[in-house]
Amino acid sequence: MDLNVDSATAGAHRCPAPSISGALALLFAIACGLAVANVYYAQPLLDTLADTFGIRPATVGAVVTITQVGYGLGLLLVVPLGDLIDRRRLIVGQLLLSVVALLCVALAPRAAILLPAMATVGVLAVVTQVLVAYAASMAPPGERGRMVSTVTSGIILGILLARAVSGSLSDLFGWRAVYLASAAATLVVSGLLWMALPRHARPATGMSYLQLIRSVFTLFAQEPVLRVRSVLAMLIFMAITMMLTPMVLPLTAPPFSLSHTQVGLFGLAGVAGVLGAARAGRQSDRGRAQRITGIGLTAMLLSWALIALLPWSIWAMVAGVVMIDFGLQSVHVANQSLIYRVRPEAQSRLTGGYMIFYSIGSATGSMASTMVYAHAGWNGVCAAGALVSGLALVFWTVTRHLTPQDSEP
Repeated sequence: MDLNVDSATAGAHRCPAPSISGALALLFAIACGLAVANVYYAQPLLDTLADTFGIRPATVGAVVTITQVGYGLGLLLVVPLGDLIDRRRLIVGQLLLSVVALLCVALAPRAAILLPAMATVGVLAVVTQVLVAYAASMAPPGERGRMVSTVTSGIILGILLARAVSGSLSDLFGWRAVYLASAAATLVVSGLLWMALPRHARPATGMSYLQLIRSVFTLFAQEPVLRVRSVLAMLIFMAITMMLTPMVLPLTAPPFSLSHTQVGLFGLAGVAGVLGAARAGRQSDRGRAQRITGIGLTAMLLSWALIALLPWSIWAMVAGVVMIDFGLQSVHVANQSLIYRVRPEAQSRLTGGYMIFYSIGSATGSMASTMVYAHAGWNGVCAAGALVSGLALVFWTVTRHLTPQDSEP
């Protein structure tokens, strides 16, 4: 696959504009889905992990939280490297190291080894964001939203399939098989990317590594769009993680008593998020990102009324998952579309900065939700999630004037 990559930045020389084929975009989406799935495999396995490693149910959410903390560190320390070094080597190197980390998780004999290995898996899973920024840089400006939505769709499917695959493999072969299978698949994808990605993809930033990391914070000071949309990311991912992390607990308990396979398949209701991402990308390219944001945030808030009905109706819960995931992915793609417009030469750093807040929200939601569930049950989780979703809608309303407005009424 013969591709040229734009290494131009402020003050740097220009190279021929890059392009991205449909086949390469699909490979990006698959790689993103596989990598991000590593962060979510543990969610339907929390009860099993608690039993295996002697972790108390009230604190087993730490398994997910520490993975998200690792993800956050990777966003700050690894993702910005996409603006500095050969992206092909960066991406493939992260995937190969992920294989090692996944094997450590699969073979962990005790929690003292499991938790650091999970944190490392989180650090390396940020390859998804390197790929998203890379795809955005290769797309023409008028198609950037669509390209981001294509790659993001892979991430959504990875998150959803992670639960289905994790539950099924765990029921059939034990939870360790989940991470062994992921290590094998990651090794295959790393080989495909090594062959497909351009061989001369080193951006000319003229920065040292420390300057590059400092510039992430400088971008926050300079760009109100990045600040506002990052806070929105923190709130929306906190809200959805508050639902997803403890969801396995009521679903595997009476009266439902679902197996891990059934819990994993239950999560596939969120496939509507793929439709939300695709629509959000198209509408954002047409200048309607603010409208998509308002619709998405409203859908997330209203979804909690259905999610709260879980003790009485599992189908209401399914509808709530569809609604909340559709809303979240719509907002997420609109966020990224707006952010990538402001500093095209800094897309990896913008991605890293933005997704740090995603990681903070996800980690906070994971830990808080299991604690709330232990003390207030599912109703308490739903009340907390609705509160966070409502706060996101209010925040967007009062800060909307700080970010670009829709170009059409």
